[in-house]
Amino acid sequence: MEILEAYDLTGTVWSAATLAGHDPKTVKRYVEARDSGRNPYEREPRPKMIDAFLEKVEEWVEQSKATIRADVVHEKLVKMGYRGSARSTRRAVNAAKSAWKAGKRRTYRPWIPEPGRWLQFDWGEGPRIGGRRTWLFCAWLSWSRFRVVIPVWDCTLGTLVACLDTTLRRIGGAPTYVLTDNAKTVTVEHIAGIPVRHPQMVAAGRHYGCQVVSCVPYDPESKGGAEATVRIAKADLVPTDANLLPVYDSFAELADACLTWCDAVNSRRHRATGQIPADRLDIERTTLHILPVEPLALALGEERLVGSDRTISFNSVRYSTPPGYTGARVWCRVVGEELSITARTNSGDLSEIWRHQLSTPGVPQIIDAHYPDHPDGRSIHQPRLQPRSEAEIAFVGIGPGAGRWLKEAGPAGATRIRAKMARAVELATVLGNDRVDQALGLAATAGRFADGDLLSILGHIADSKPAGEVVRADEAHSVQNGTIGWQALGR
Repeated sequence: MEILEAYDLTGTVWSAATLAGHDPKTVKRYVEARDSGRNPYEREPRPKMIDAFLEKVEEWVEQSKATIRADVVHEKLVKMGYRGSARSTRRAVNAAKSAWKAGKRRTYRPWIPEPGRWLQFDWGEGPRIGGRRTWLFCAWLSWSRFRVVIPVWDCTLGTLVACLDTTLRRIGGAPTYVLTDNAKTVTVEHIAGIPVRHPQMVAAGRHYGCQVVSCVPYDPESKGGAEATVRIAKADLVPTDANLLPVYDSFAELADACLTWCDAVNSRRHRATGQIPADRLDIERTTLHILPVEPLALALGEERLVGSDRTISFNSVRYSTPPGYTGARVWCRVVGEELSITARTNSGDLSEIWRHQLSTPGVPQIIDAHYPDHPDGRSIHQPRLQPRSEAEIAFVGIGPGAGRWLKEAGPAGATRIRAKMARAVELATVLGNDRVDQALGLAATAGRFADGDLLSILGHIADSKPAGEVVRADEAHSVQNGTIGWQALGR
């Protein structure tokens, strides 16, 4: 600008060059560029050796649909007499490919979702729990951007229907369309480009009052939203070296983490809409269809009723269920070599509560963890303490040693048990519960239930003698003195 201003002031090249401090040739070049209407900052292209071959390069790019490599083009040009470098060939091929793709790029009309019409879902691989693979079912409402993420063990049809049921009940209704990818659980095959739906997915759509459709291949508007939900969920829920998340010790811990994540993302302002998804869901919920009371049992499996013993019967085999489902209806289906048990949780969601290895009749699958109130298992030889009278309550109240003494004294056939219990209560009043409870525990361990055994043990404890190892007098052990001392006689 200083050169052009100096030229406009002086009117001559030499005077402008002297005033601006530049070479006269430079001043002349800028002035001629401005007068001809060209950009003075752009250099005129210099002739190149490959200019004579550019038409051939463009022809090869057109024939190969921009898939031909630059080294192949260079070999062809060398045979045709080209003497330039391979670097110049690569630049020419890249420019020709960019021009070809710009003219062949596919265009599409932007998709603007409407309230209550579209729900999208997709699958993502979740973290491993105990070395076992998990999956994340990721769904979102296209208009409100409300997200739902559910962890599962597999991607089978029954699991998919259970996740859809949970998602629809969590958002409070069914949309018009459910959009997903062309998985085998949704689309069986394509005939002449037309997708053939899975019959049970069609039945599920009719049951919930929505239509299941699949994405158009390579369409960013219909598939990009669900894939973005999967990507964000995996980044925040799957432990990696980047997010430094801890390892999940159980499936329940992963499910809680997914619920916490959903509450967080649905409560913050969305970048695209500028509004909170949970608030927009209240608006969209007014346009959703009413859901049926019961889920689609056809895909969930066979219905069973949990008995009072927390077990169900499937193919004449008893399988235990976790606590809290006594009297509830559950659905059972076979997944590979496992039996999947699905039930409705306290929050109203339909979720898988347990998986058993398939068994045969006569070999029940009973898990000890399902009976936390029976830590020692069920045994008719170990009755529970149930004190009723005041004397019984007072004796058992001494401590755990008193209860252990009573459990051992009864089966051992001890006599005058009530009198000995009353005597122990009197001693506990004088000496304290701790000392008497310790003595009763030692008496139960040693099997000493005679009249004076409790006082003898209390005296032993009072003398501060260590209890040592208690020896029970039975067929294998004896408290009689040995004869090893007689071996030294006569030596």
